[in-house]
Amino acid sequence: MIRLSVWAAVLALLVLTAAGPVAAADGPAVKLSASQAGTGGSVTVTGTGWRPHTLLMLLVCGRATPSRGVVGGTNSCANGDGRAVTTDARGAFRRKLPVAEPPVPCPCVVHVATVTGTTAEADAVLRVAGHPVAPLPAQRSGGRLAVLSDTRLTGSGSLLTWFGAPPGRTLVLTVGNTGTGPVRDPVFQVGTAHGVFAPQWDDQQWRGTLGPGKKARIELPVELPAGAHGDYTVTLKYDGRALAEQPWGVGRPWGVTLFWLLLWMVVPAALFRVGMAVVDRVRPRRPGGVRHRRPSRPAPRPPGTPRWPGTPRLPGLGGRTRETAPPPTTPALPWFGPDSVPGGPAGRLSAPHDDSPTSPTTPTTKGPT
Repeated sequence: MIRLSVWAAVLALLVLTAAGPVAAADGPAVKLSASQAGTGGSVTVTGTGWRPHTLLMLLVCGRATPSRGVVGGTNSCANGDGRAVTTDARGAFRRKLPVAEPPVPCPCVVHVATVTGTTAEADAVLRVAGHPVAPLPAQRSGGRLAVLSDTRLTGSGSLLTWFGAPPGRTLVLTVGNTGTGPVRDPVFQVGTAHGVFAPQWDDQQWRGTLGPGKKARIELPVELPAGAHGDYTVTLKYDGRALAEQPWGVGRPWGVTLFWLLLWMVVPAALFRVGMAVVDRVRPRRPGGVRHRRPSRPAPRPPGTPRWPGTPRLPGLGGRTRETAPPPTTPALPWFGPDSVPGGPAGRLSAPHDDSPTSPTTPTTKGPT
């Protein structure tokens, strides 16, 4: 008997363990503390089955149902009265949300969606007391699009992107029509979000008809503002439903940084040189100061003037190609008179001789004495 009770307890534990993943596989769920509230009141929103530690946004939206979602997107929600909440480690949360009238008529829902990471959303019906109610717009066809392949961004940047030009990519995915009617020229909403900021949406139309059970390859251009860098998220929506989400890491435009760095280096240097030139021209010259001038050429020498040693020769002066040296002059020494210069005609010395007259014809014989 004791053995049977032990086996029953083990079986119960196995059933509870298996039931846990099944409940988590149902996806995120949202419950409200009250199904109806008036403007100025509040409701408590409880959620389960979300990713742990995920930032969520809670909004009161009009023209929406849990089956069709928010038809007009976030433009149909009271964005100014929304609240943000972060899930705990089990993927659950609890948050009080003020009730505000959306900009479009009801039916209304409390719309909960992820801000970052993989897209996930859930809706809970809320009747806003005193707010007008209008039927939902009819669907254009019985078609329903679903994503059949992983999305990807193709393309690369260019040299202009490195200098701050708007980066662009192409969002590529394959969609299929799971409805009963054809889908003609569907209009997709492509949103780009940076970090925790709200996405910027852009409507893009795909030309073509997609019949029931058919699939097609969709290519939609995506472009960011000039100078954008960092982590971005590209989201694709159709008929108010999020179809795909793709992260996009954009590199920093280092060319802009290099340009500003060079500008901060070149401009001060140029201003310094201009200032020094102005100061050099404005400041007064001191008397006797040395001014650096270009050496001027010597004045031409008149013809016939003797050229002193060391004087540069000026070719082509007076029609002569070569000057003749002046005749040598004998310098006058200070201890000689003008007429007794050594080597001159008036100061030439002769050998010593006898002043007595001798007869050149009378020979003199010198004999013994």
